[in-house]
Amino acid sequence: MLEKLTQYRRELHQIPELEFDLFETFNYVKTKLESWGYEPKVYAKTGLVAVKKGKSKKAIAFRSDMDALPVFEATNVDFKSKYDGKMHACGHDGHMSVLLGLAEFLSTQSEPEKSIVLLFQPAEEGPGGAKVMIEEGALSDFNVEMIFGIHLFPGLPEGKVGIKAGPLLARNAEFDFEVLGTSAHGAMPQEGKDAIIAASQLVTSLNEIISRYTDPLESGVITIGTIHGGEARNIIANKVTLSGTMRGFDDHTFETMKARMVSMAEGISNMYGVEIKTNIVDYYPAVNNAPELYEIVKKSLSKDEIVETKPYMFSEDFAYYQKAVPGFFALIGSRNEKRGYIHPLHSNFFNFDEIVLLNGLNYYKGILKTLNLIK
Repeated sequence: MLEKLTQYRRELHQIPELEFDLFETFNYVKTKLESWGYEPKVYAKTGLVAVKKGKSKKAIAFRSDMDALPVFEATNVDFKSKYDGKMHACGHDGHMSVLLGLAEFLSTQSEPEKSIVLLFQPAEEGPGGAKVMIEEGALSDFNVEMIFGIHLFPGLPEGKVGIKAGPLLARNAEFDFEVLGTSAHGAMPQEGKDAIIAASQLVTSLNEIISRYTDPLESGVITIGTIHGGEARNIIANKVTLSGTMRGFDDHTFETMKARMVSMAEGISNMYGVEIKTNIVDYYPAVNNAPELYEIVKKSLSKDEIVETKPYMFSEDFAYYQKAVPGFFALIGSRNEKRGYIHPLHSNFFNFDEIVLLNGLNYYKGILKTLNLIK
């Protein structure tokens, strides 16, 4: 299987596409599934669901994301992306290859007790294809009662699987502030309302929220990633824009963070006589692994494979599936320092040894064996 998994990964790596517009990727996956006798159904524009039918009406599911990132690849591998400015820099080409490998394996197996549903989902990197898949019936149409997913992860060594019951990945939102002041000559600041001064105070205040307004035992982060403003060195700035992201695990803490951001913007607006427009957009819930599925996963792995991982602040729309049915998300180690596979997710140097795809496939097969759905 390693040779086949490597082929799938390298062919998919060359055709990265974004969001829901995954037409080449869709055709590649669909052709493979049909060649093994599946009749895949289409969801969320370019998502696909294939089913290994079982004896009962109940089903379990495995999910892979499909989309790439708007990144210029810098790996210089011989299977490099064909499209400048697009790259599978988050391992989704690997996730698809693992699930294709599982589909091929299951096509040779006898009828299981329960159906096994394979979900190929677009737009994980945004705006959230999992939610659309669920709304269109990708779970309910097949009576899915539990779901499993993976992510290749360079934070763990090859051969290790990171597992954790409860919160694993954070809830996230993105925010924008527009600070509107009044221009004036830099030599006569009293005639203007300085948007830069107000924005500077806003930056300082936002960075106090975690340290002063949330429970120190609850994790959270607020990051301001961009700030733009001003017209010239001798003009009081009339406009500054800021943007950033926020993460947390606990819903009460997260809502406190959002409420404080709004109230601070209102206070600074009054203090400096400027207008501040605030926009906070919620994205993905927290990935919260079902304890009962943790026990199944733990039983399916050897002690040498298991890493009881800490939670991480990155986000994943797999969380939407867990809002619908019990779900479990695991991290498949891909770090290999000797071979230089050390670059983080979303890096334009991100790469991995395809041996980890076999680890991912064996992880899924182990779950099926533990559930007595394959021998």
